[in-house]
Amino acid sequence: MSPTRSLLRALPLFGTLALAALCGPAAAETGFTSDVPILHEEALEAGIDHSYTGGWEFFVGGGVASFDCNGDRRPDLVLAGGASPAAFYVNESPTGGALRFRRLDTGLDADDLTGVLGAYPIDIDNDRHTDLVLLRLGRNLVLKGGPDCSFEKANRSFAIDGGRAWSTALSATWEKDNRFPTIAIGNYVDRSAPGTPFGTCEPNQLLRPRPGETPDYSEPLALEPGHCALSMLFTDWNRSGKPDLRITNDRQYYRDGEEQLWQMAEDRPPRLYTKAQGWQRLTIWGMGIAETDFDADGLPEYALTSMGDTKIQKLDEEAGEDRPTYRDIAFERGATAHRPYTGGDHKPSTGWHSQFADINNDTLTDLFIAKGNVQAMPDFASFDPDNLLMGGFDQAFHERGEEAGVALPTRGRGAVIEDFNMDGMLDLLVVNREHPASLFRNLGAATDWGHRPMGNWVKIELDNGKINPAAVGALVSVRTGTRTQTRRLQIGGGHGSGHAGFVHVGLGVSERATIRVQWPDGEWSHPYRVFANQHVRIIRGEANARYWYPATP
Repeated sequence: MSPTRSLLRALPLFGTLALAALCGPAAAETGFTSDVPILHEEALEAGIDHSYTGGWEFFVGGGVASFDCNGDRRPDLVLAGGASPAAFYVNESPTGGALRFRRLDTGLDADDLTGVLGAYPIDIDNDRHTDLVLLRLGRNLVLKGGPDCSFEKANRSFAIDGGRAWSTALSATWEKDNRFPTIAIGNYVDRSAPGTPFGTCEPNQLLRPRPGETPDYSEPLALEPGHCALSMLFTDWNRSGKPDLRITNDRQYYRDGEEQLWQMAEDRPPRLYTKAQGWQRLTIWGMGIAETDFDADGLPEYALTSMGDTKIQKLDEEAGEDRPTYRDIAFERGATAHRPYTGGDHKPSTGWHSQFADINNDTLTDLFIAKGNVQAMPDFASFDPDNLLMGGFDQAFHERGEEAGVALPTRGRGAVIEDFNMDGMLDLLVVNREHPASLFRNLGAATDWGHRPMGNWVKIELDNGKINPAAVGALVSVRTGTRTQTRRLQIGGGHGSGHAGFVHVGLGVSERATIRVQWPDGEWSHPYRVFANQHVRIIRGEANARYWYPATP
């Protein structure tokens, strides 16, 4: 797309965005001034009819994986089903048009696809076909991806036992000099213990690859104690270049349970950060983690969902960057989201999946939270709509879920924010418990005559080479004018849900952007100057970025 066309497309936004950018902090006087996206629910029309079902073992979980399984770069889907089989969907949405998916018959046994709580895409063997880890009630399943959305069971070939636990969380990273990823798996209640479902928690598991030319995870490590993990994330919290493992936990606070941060080192087993090192005890009914970096200073902030309020944690730099001491800024940012914002139910909310994204392309960070009662807990809201907390130029979040159209009477669990029809506007899929999944197409901002696009954007795909080709762990820096935004490529976080593919960055009124990449080994790329409203591929070692143009399927 030409620079002129990019500018014309952004003109409807110029008044509000440019004014806010010029005014800076004074924008606080006007509150939220950006566009609100209209999110049109069209799951059934798009061909997705799927629910997450089951008894008490499936009160948690309900994730979704978004990744390209057939090489057309459109994000395909795998939805956890709980007591129902997991469902695979191929994306056949026309560019810029209504969403359309086709259910895929994988040929896998129905028994293997039943009992799935979460799904995470990851290229374990570096063959450029995305593999899939299905977290299950029982033996976890590893599927090796192949051409044209083909999958085959790979537990034996990768020497991953799968265990017998109740697995609910996953994160992965490439540790230094390792050919294959390190994978952490979070486990929930020990179902064999007395007092189930409120008995002891299973230990979590760390799978480090053994040296060799093929993946071999035959020597797993137990991460003890476990406090019933519901989300985990490898995160470079202190700009050290070496991610540690953050875990949010749901139970056992009466047994010294708490949120956890495991210190990772290549030459020894992980160790928990302690109070003496600056770690502060935090006890919440933890459900999900999301990471962002509001000010692009390299020190990430975290959204932690729970039964009750949402925490947004910022590193307390007065304590020192090398000490994981955090303060909660959710209240000052207007993001506690502790009660339903509409519907008249004033009991506490229950938050699950959390995800940061710029859903209206105004360069500001928004926060989506999937909400829903565990089942029928009388002390918590029964009508608990999902949150769409939109970032404002006043440095606060503003709830716009009802205006956007996501305030439905469902019980949300996992979710993914993704551009399914490749038009540069982020869409949303939410997996719901005992209710069909919700699929929202982003129509843009409402006008008197219909809808219009919102702001410019760029989508970035990285190619790191033969090892870790998708560049998991890389940091993408995007600069427009005096503003810098960053995105970290990660596997994990949220609630039972994973994503692989393009990185989306909103550009507001800017028609060009400068991209730099810090590759997973810490090396920085040179600057890539690109036009707005483009899908960009950056291949390590190449002088210029490549543009990719989506075709209609």
